[in-house]
Amino acid sequence: MKRVIRLRLAVFTAILIAAFVIVSGCAPGGAPTRPTAAAAPASAASTAALDGFPSSAPAPGPAPQLSVPTPSAQTLANGLQVISVRRAGLPLVTAQLVLRSGGEMDPPRLAGLADLTANLLSKGAGGQSAPQIAAAAEALGGSLSAAAGWDESAVGITVTTPKLPPALHLLAEVVCRPDFSAAELKRAKAQAADDLRLMLSRPTALASLAASRGVFGSGAYGHSRSGTPASIARITRAEVQQLHARLYRPDNAILILTGDVTPAQALQLAQASFGHWQKPALPLPLRPVGSTASRLPAVLLIDQRGAGQAGVIAAHAAPSRRHADYYAGLVANAVLGGSYSARLNEEIRIKRGLSYGASSRLEPLGDAGLWLAAAQTKNPSAPQVVALMLGEFKRLGSQLVDPQELAARKAALIGAYGRSLETTAGLAEQVGKLAVYGLPLDGIGQYIARVQAVTPQQVETYAHKYLDATGSKVVVVGDAARFAAAIRQAYPQAELLQSTALDLDSPSLQPPAGKGTAH
Repeated sequence: MKRVIRLRLAVFTAILIAAFVIVSGCAPGGAPTRPTAAAAPASAASTAALDGFPSSAPAPGPAPQLSVPTPSAQTLANGLQVISVRRAGLPLVTAQLVLRSGGEMDPPRLAGLADLTANLLSKGAGGQSAPQIAAAAEALGGSLSAAAGWDESAVGITVTTPKLPPALHLLAEVVCRPDFSAAELKRAKAQAADDLRLMLSRPTALASLAASRGVFGSGAYGHSRSGTPASIARITRAEVQQLHARLYRPDNAILILTGDVTPAQALQLAQASFGHWQKPALPLPLRPVGSTASRLPAVLLIDQRGAGQAGVIAAHAAPSRRHADYYAGLVANAVLGGSYSARLNEEIRIKRGLSYGASSRLEPLGDAGLWLAAAQTKNPSAPQVVALMLGEFKRLGSQLVDPQELAARKAALIGAYGRSLETTAGLAEQVGKLAVYGLPLDGIGQYIARVQAVTPQQVETYAHKYLDATGSKVVVVGDAARFAAAIRQAYPQAELLQSTALDLDSPSLQPPAGKGTAH
C-alpha cells in the first residue's frame, strides 16, 4: 500500500513540474526552456486566457455612505461639557476626558511639562498606586491611556457597557485626584530623558524639531512638546501640581462617551462621577500666541558628525483648524505626501530610490498650523532631495492636479476616515477633534461630502497661497561634510550649526554668545 502511495505521489509531482514548465517557460531550477511543439498550443491557450485580464488598476469606487448620529452635547452645572454618540448593537463604550489645553501651555524653559503631567495621571491617584490603578482598569476589561498633544490633553478607557459606571469613577479619580508622587515623577523624568536622547539621535527627528522653530519661532507651538533633556531635568513636582491646578478644571474639559449609551445615561453618569469636580474661582489662564516671527534662516544645516544618513525637512506655515481652507489643505496634503502613492514618495523613493519613504503631513492647530515634508536619505543625496521637495511644492501650486489622481487621493482620505469611525475609540477621537476647537459637532458626518467637494482649482490655489517657495523652511541634519558645500552652492544663505552645540530650548537653537558654535 505504501509503495502505491509513493508511486502516485511521484506521478503527481511529475505532472506539477511539467505544468510549471509549460506555463512559465522555466525549468524547476530557474533556467529558461525552449518551448516544444507540443507545449506551444498550451502556451498559446494560456496567453489567450490572460487577454481579458485588466492591464491597469480599476478606478476608485463610489465613496461609502456614512451613517453617524449627530453627537449630543450637554453641560453640567460645574461647566463640564458632556458629548455622547450612541452606537447601539454592541455593548461597548469609550470614555475620554479631554482637556482643551496641551503642550502649548508649557511655561518658558519647561517644555514637556503638559505631556509629563498627563502621563503621571494614572501613576497614582486617590490613594491607589500605579500598579493598583492598572489592575483596577484591567479588572474592568480595559486600560487607561493618557497623553498631551497640541491644544488638548486626554485620558480614556474602553469597557463593556455594564462596566461603564466604575470605569468613569476610575477616570474621575485619576483626573481630579492625582498624587504626582516624587518617586513616580523621578521615574517618568528618567524615561522621558531616555526617549528624548534616542529621538534626537535620529536626523529626521532633530530636523523636524528645528523646522518647528523655523515656522513658529518663539510661539507656543515652536518648542518640543515632548520636552528637551534640559527642560525635563528642570521640571519639579511643584510645577506639575501647579499646571494641573491651573488647567485641569471642569470648565476646561469635555467628557466624551461613544458607543452603547444614550444622552440621558451619559448625563446621569457624568453627574455621578464628575458632578463633585469644582470649578475654581480664578479664570482660566490666557493661551499664549502660537506663532511669532522666526529667527532661523530659510535653509538650516545641522552637522551631526558621523551620521549614517541625512534627515531632510521642508516646512511651511499653515492655516488654523478653524480656517475655511481646511478641507482643501487636507486634499492638497493627500496629493503631495499623505500616502505611499503620493507625489513625494513617487519622485523620491519609487522613481529614484533616494529614500525608503518620503511623506508630508498637515497639522492645523488652534491659531496656526504646520506643513511638513520629510525624508531620510544618504548624506550625498540630501541636496537632490531638497530640490525635489521644493519642486513638488511648486508644482502643486502651479499646475492643476489630474482628476484621476485627485480622485484616488480623495478615496484614500475617505477610506481612512471611514475606518477611523469603525471603533468606539476612533469615533471618540474624531468627535474630540471637533469639540476641542469649538467646531459644529455635526461635522462628524459631513467629512466625505466636504472632501469630495474640493476641486483641482482649490488645491492649486491653496498650494500657491501657503506653499510658496519664499515661505519655505528647509532643515537638513546629517554628516554635513558630505552635503553642506553642494547645498550652499544652490542656497548661499544656508547656515550651519553643530548638533553638539544646540540649545533646543532657544528659538534660535543657539546658546548665549560665547557658549555655542555657528559657521
